[in-house]
Amino acid sequence: MKALNHNKTIWDRLHLDWPLLVAILALMGGSLVVVYSAGGQNIDLVFRQATRIGLGLFVMFALAQVSPTNMRRWALPIYMVGVALLVAVMFFGVSSKGAQRWLNVGIRFQPSEIMKLAMPIMVAWYISRYHLPPKYRHLAIGLLIVAIPTRLIMKQPDLGTSILIASSGLFVLFFAGLHWRLILGALAIAPAAIYGFWHYGMHEYQKTRVLTMLDPESDPLGAGYHIIQSKIAIGSGGVEGKGWTHGTQSQLEFLPERHTDFIFSVLSEEFGLIGVTILLSLYLFIIARGLFIAVSAQDAFGKLLAASITLTFFVYVFVNIGMVSGLLPVVGVPLPLISYGGTSMVTLLAGFGIIMSIATHKRILVK
Repeated sequence: MKALNHNKTIWDRLHLDWPLLVAILALMGGSLVVVYSAGGQNIDLVFRQATRIGLGLFVMFALAQVSPTNMRRWALPIYMVGVALLVAVMFFGVSSKGAQRWLNVGIRFQPSEIMKLAMPIMVAWYISRYHLPPKYRHLAIGLLIVAIPTRLIMKQPDLGTSILIASSGLFVLFFAGLHWRLILGALAIAPAAIYGFWHYGMHEYQKTRVLTMLDPESDPLGAGYHIIQSKIAIGSGGVEGKGWTHGTQSQLEFLPERHTDFIFSVLSEEFGLIGVTILLSLYLFIIARGLFIAVSAQDAFGKLLAASITLTFFVYVFVNIGMVSGLLPVVGVPLPLISYGGTSMVTLLAGFGIIMSIATHKRILVK
């Protein structure tokens, strides 16, 4: 391989994909606008969000400089460290609101966030070492790689994060090429798996969330209150919305967690169908661009990794919007690149840094 120096653009030199970057910056600019309104016009909240965005962009830029070759080398060590930290959470974790998800080593952090990137990198590294589509034994080991951290995170308990992490690994296996018999077999055993998970894998409060999603009006002042208020906010926005900072459900504090998990409801109420359409168009563009980069990647590792990160981003969007619309149970997944928060923002931008690395390192190398 030899590097081409005379055809490199500024974006290639910085290892940034400008269409992806512009769409991401547009979403994060919208985040500052919506967070200001959802946070009760608290400018300090906006400054903190801007600081976290800046940190996330720095991490994205740093990871974009790391070649996919180096990512492969570090796949196993990062995965092992992530699993070790999850085990440490079981014994030394900090508890809050009934969940034990954090470690405190001078700073408090969630080791599960590391696995959001370590999982797809590890599975992509393992599967890409062999001929595709993978053989049954390689799929079995790939499933084991997915299952170990997923189970550890479910025990914290953190259903939302475990879904995202499991999805990131399963997407790698799916894109590696699964025989239709395996897919049909998985669909055939799904009802039994769901039954077992309901009775033996879910906590009572998680079951309550599912039942509330199916019939929120059964307890309108209790478990169903949040979903009912969220659906009212989304529907009352109409086509043009009520105007920035003029949403009644959000400004009168009927909505819970309105600057984090339920920020989509605030956006829908204040900016209406037009605002939602713009938001979904940006999400669709980012997903399409990520999949284009995956298809164009120079090797199996890059293809599988970029596709997995992109589809995991889609799961973020789908689960959050479905959750606040009453179509899915409430599982605490933020609206990506919009919700207030530091850890999820940095993790998402780190993933896009990896995608940009796959895109730009491909462009500057020729055989």
